[in-house]
Amino acid sequence: MKTRTKRGLIVLGGLAALGVASALVLSAFQDNLVFFFSPSQVVAREAPQGRAFRLGGLVEQGSVQRASDSLMVQFVVTDGAQSIPVRYSGLLPDMFREGKGVVTQGRLDEHGLFHADQVLAKHDENYTPREVEGALQSAGYTPPLPAGDPR
Repeated sequence: MKTRTKRGLIVLGGLAALGVASALVLSAFQDNLVFFFSPSQVVAREAPQGRAFRLGGLVEQGSVQRASDSLMVQFVVTDGAQSIPVRYSGLLPDMFREGKGVVTQGRLDEHGLFHADQVLAKHDENYTPREVEGALQSAGYTPPLPAGDPR
């Protein structure tokens, strides 16, 4: 075999290996890609069916129901225009409260119930996740002012 042919085969093999490695990286990236949706977007069927995504909004007042014999909790996430029921089994963050911002990650079932694998709550009274704030504003929701706020 000529030196030129050997060099061509090595270059071709290197390109094939690079292509396979790129395909594997892109496949892993696609599997771990999680998008954020508001309850209005979920109701409008903009959220993926059968894939994990993030749902964010406010925990609806009076909607938190805890099971007495397990860590199962059910609550409703709203953006002021639409609401989605959420079921989660596990420990909730310390800052999880009704009327406060929350981002959940999980899947929507065929009955419209969101099964959360993870629940993230805001960290203090002055912060709302950027995605949640944008979703609330686009839904036309204006949160009530805190007590003592002069605005």
